[in-house]
Amino acid sequence: MEKFEREIKESKFSELMNKHFAASSIPKGIHCLSLRLTDEYSSNAHARKQLPSPELLPLLSDNSYHHFVLSTDNILAASVVVTSAVQSSLIPQKIVFHIITDKKTYAGMHSWFALNHVPAIIEVKGLHQFDWLTRENVPVLEAVENHKGIRDYYHGNHIVGTNLSETTPHKFYSKLQARSPKYISLLNHIRIYLPEMFPNLDKVVFLDDDIVVQRDLASLWDIDLKGKVNGAVETCKGEDTWVMSKRFRNYFNFSHPLIAKNLDPDECAWAYGMNIFDLRAWRKKNIRDTYHSWLKENLKSNLTMWKLGTLPPALIAFKGHVHPIDPSWHMLGLGYQDKTDIEAVKKAAVIHYNGQSKPWLDIGFEHLRPFWTKYVNYSNDFIRNCHIMES
Repeated sequence: MEKFEREIKESKFSELMNKHFAASSIPKGIHCLSLRLTDEYSSNAHARKQLPSPELLPLLSDNSYHHFVLSTDNILAASVVVTSAVQSSLIPQKIVFHIITDKKTYAGMHSWFALNHVPAIIEVKGLHQFDWLTRENVPVLEAVENHKGIRDYYHGNHIVGTNLSETTPHKFYSKLQARSPKYISLLNHIRIYLPEMFPNLDKVVFLDDDIVVQRDLASLWDIDLKGKVNGAVETCKGEDTWVMSKRFRNYFNFSHPLIAKNLDPDECAWAYGMNIFDLRAWRKKNIRDTYHSWLKENLKSNLTMWKLGTLPPALIAFKGHVHPIDPSWHMLGLGYQDKTDIEAVKKAAVIHYNGQSKPWLDIGFEHLRPFWTKYVNYSNDFIRNCHIMES
């Protein structure tokens, strides 16, 4: 009986491993889209046209407009975020999207937005176009990329060192999620540099690429943040018992003396994915330095202070600088909770497919995917030619 139970457990862990690798891989259609649009950038002058057009350039720093920042290397996902935000807006002409991508995706991302007009102002920038973004100015990047513990953690054997008899599938799944390659991507860390990236802006809304906007977000700019920097939805107030990560104890190792000394295990966590940032207030704080110093401490301790992604150092860096906003602004869990309440999904301003089951992957939940696919233009030639099909 014991052998049978172990085999069942090992089967479950293998299933979770397979799902992890499926979530980490790039679908052929999305890879094709990026390649074809990159080719188009080389051969088609229209794909290279200036974004935005010269007469609109002053609006990139005009604080009477609503500025959104999106950091991604996924062109299809970016198109859905922008399209959903524009279609949900009462005044899309007042929207400015600042899309940040990496060097290899830049040409394809620029092509997409140059060739597919939306009634908003679009800027596409590659990380290589930010002059100050150097190893000297951002030393933690080199540390993150070159640290042996990081490489082993993200690219090593995911089962070696895991005592299957002492962990649950739920905890193992959570650890696997932490090993997503995106967590060592500069695109994922870039949000901590928003005040430097946009020195002339007062407020921005930062969006993750796995969200869909379903309501007009203009009133986010009217929220009084009470002098705080980060307007965010708290994650300890919900009724979703399936979700593990809600309080600090779910993110940090409180047996580590530095963590035990500085943090409260019962403190409420908050969510990345849709945040309103007051950049004026942020510039008066030492948030970036705090983020860097704690990230370095965790590297020095061989990742024994926390394991899970980029949120933990942000939870520390923004400590005391977060203003909770109404949960209806940002609904989480569509990428891991298949029992999500559909009526609640319909009412949320922003829905977030955080988790492994992204809507553009085969492992996405079929009943939740239509909220995302409704914003994909399946008649677009590039999407059709790359066989990105509506499922």
